[in-house]
Amino acid sequence: MGNEQMRAAPAAADTPDRPKGRPVPAEGAVRRRVRVRGRALRALVTDRPAALYATSVLRIGYGLLYLVFLLREFPHRHQIWGPDSPWTPALAAQLAEQTGWHSFLLVSDSRAYFELCYVAALVTSALFVLGWRTRATSLLFAVVVASFHARSIFMTDGGDNLVLLMSLYLVLTACGRRWSLDARRARRKAARAARAPERTGSPSAERLRDARTTLTTVVHNCGVFVIAAQVCFLYGTAGLYKVQGSHWADGTALHYVLHLQLFQPWPALSHHLDQYPLVIAAISYLTVLTQVAFPFVLFGRLKYPVLALLLGMHLGIAVLLGLPVFSGAMIVADAVFLPDRFYASLPRLGRRTARRFGVRLPAPRREPGAGTVPAQGGPEAYAPRLG
Repeated sequence: MGNEQMRAAPAAADTPDRPKGRPVPAEGAVRRRVRVRGRALRALVTDRPAALYATSVLRIGYGLLYLVFLLREFPHRHQIWGPDSPWTPALAAQLAEQTGWHSFLLVSDSRAYFELCYVAALVTSALFVLGWRTRATSLLFAVVVASFHARSIFMTDGGDNLVLLMSLYLVLTACGRRWSLDARRARRKAARAARAPERTGSPSAERLRDARTTLTTVVHNCGVFVIAAQVCFLYGTAGLYKVQGSHWADGTALHYVLHLQLFQPWPALSHHLDQYPLVIAAISYLTVLTQVAFPFVLFGRLKYPVLALLLGMHLGIAVLLGLPVFSGAMIVADAVFLPDRFYASLPRLGRRTARRFGVRLPAPRREPGAGTVPAQGGPEAYAPRLG
């Protein structure tokens, strides 16, 4: 005992500047904390797919947006993407050689072939919205969007650029797990499996199935992260570019935009709003502040009022500037930041609202053998999430 005390005394004397009452963490405690953090991060990436409802909303939103876009431009399809387009197939082919983008619309100049491709694009978009064989239809939808974009890259507004990116990212996600025909088929299959006698497979088959599930989960979560990062990058750069402009700094940018004939679907409304310079200046400053602050408020409750402001901003762009595809693409992209519990509560909220207005809705059917949502663990099980 005496020798131990004598050896401990110089060690205490070597650290005279250490504040009293604050013990130095042992090396083992630090390593243990690092291992716990590492296991939490690994569980976040590999154990459970994140944002299943949000990716399903993106699938429905972008599929429906592109379907409506194709239907709206149906009378003008030949002038935009077809043989009668001023951006001729020869020009599109030359641009494709430079950019590396390819389009199945350039395979033939036949009018019948173009009509067949247009109908196939409509069917693919509809199946993507419904979530039928989503693994295959998501890939086909990405090919359709990329092909139409590459065929006539200068004939549409900036909204299709975001739709193109999101269609590519959604291929990586399991966007058919919720609110889809695939989810309905999976529930029925689970109900039949619950009634059937349990069959045990070989250990190698079970390991292969577990590895496939883990790989699918990792790819899905990485896809969700890329989608969220893309939206943050878009808002952040847009806000920083606006800060550098003198018209946004003095609050007159919206005034000049409202006087552009190209962005005046309702001239009377634009001129009426232009009569309130203080409102225009406030909207200009609020737009810049919201876009710059968006990437920094994602991990707190402040993101919900920011998302509400962005929703109002995009609705205003759609009405005042006549850019519905761009506004719709941005509104759908913002949906990835809402938590799954919000989307899961929407049916219950709808039934409650219907009862309040005296509308009787059929009770939700519960599939035989369908279970409830399993417990997701406490804060120690997973690291903080976007939602």
